[in-house]
Amino acid sequence: MSSPEFAVQALYRSHHGWLNAWLRARLGNAADAADLAQDTFVRLLQRSERLELKAPRAFLRTIARGLVIDLWRREEIERAYLETIAHLPEAEAPSAETRALVIELLEDIARMLEGLRPKVRQAFLLAQCEGLTHKQIAARMGLSLRSVERYIAAALYHCYVLRYAS
Repeated sequence: MSSPEFAVQALYRSHHGWLNAWLRARLGNAADAADLAQDTFVRLLQRSERLELKAPRAFLRTIARGLVIDLWRREEIERAYLETIAHLPEAEAPSAETRALVIELLEDIARMLEGLRPKVRQAFLLAQCEGLTHKQIAARMGLSLRSVERYIAAALYHCYVLRYAS
């Protein structure tokens, strides 16, 4: 085992119980808390730099807090999607596998859009989801046509970079 793995192993032994309890208190769910505590240490194992921590609990809490936010976002996306398809006749309802794939895709889209400024995101969603023209978006948002064009271009570039540059 290499030195970074030993460092993570030592952190795990020293702080896993505390982190699990901290997460359980925030989530009210022992199973999710256990999963996120484990995922926190998996994230540490995936890091390439050395771990030299002066405040290990603060560091672990920061990683875990991000994982909690991801969990809540996923639950919100899943809830909204399931509410949307709940009215479909049984014959038209997507299979469990299709639902899982759609939810995963929606999560990816939400992560991509997260980095956009609110007006850029709104203009992009109006174009992509509602099919509005740039002129219609400008009128609805009270912007110049040129601003809308810049916003849409910025959003497309942002999504392209996230998708293909990483």
